[in-house]
Amino acid sequence: MTLIVNVKDNNIEQALRSLKKKMQREGLYKEMKLRKHFEKPCLKRAREKEENIRRSRKTARRNNS
Repeated sequence: MTLIVNVKDNNIEQALRSLKKKMQREGLYKEMKLRKHFEKPCLKRAREKEENIRRSRKTARRNNS
């Protein structure tokens, strides 16, 4: 996966901010955090199941409001 960030007028700070936003939108920070240590397949399934439940509860709360 390739992310391209243009540096305009030698403004490195702005380019880094845009790179950080792009990485966050793509989910790269989360993926790097998860791949830091090996996760057993059964634990991975359990974590993903909990995330799905949490996400569905959050959307249900939003729809009820």
